[in-house]
Amino acid sequence: MKNLTFPIAIEPSDAKHAFGVVVPDIPGCVSAGDTLDEAYANVKEAIENHLGTLVDEGMPLPVRRPLDEHFGNPHYRGWIWAVVTVGHIAALRKAVRINISLPEVLVNDIDRYAQAHGMSRSAFLALAAEHEME
Repeated sequence: MKNLTFPIAIEPSDAKHAFGVVVPDIPGCVSAGDTLDEAYANVKEAIENHLGTLVDEGMPLPVRRPLDEHFGNPHYRGWIWAVVTVGHIAALRKAVRINISLPEVLVNDIDRYAQAHGMSRSAFLALAAEHEME
């Protein structure tokens, strides 16, 4: 699955408030964190959950607008801009049956390895493919 990238607006923290994070292209997707790192990690999780919910409900995924379009919004004046990339949204990973041919000895090795690691053959092959494409 291709990664999805979204701009985020981070409201600076102060002595009484954490960093607030808004994803302008995903209405209702907000998060926060006591540190910038925590805010970034939390909004990444919020995006993944929000997109998963949209897919589960049969709703279209939001369209990412260019970051430049957001800069002019006076609501975000003084905020910090960043980009978040997400790629492991379970609901977007619909299984598709395929038919492949591999040498029998390799299939046996795959099955032994997968079973020893608590995986199915399909899960192992998907993991191996993702690893190779990184």
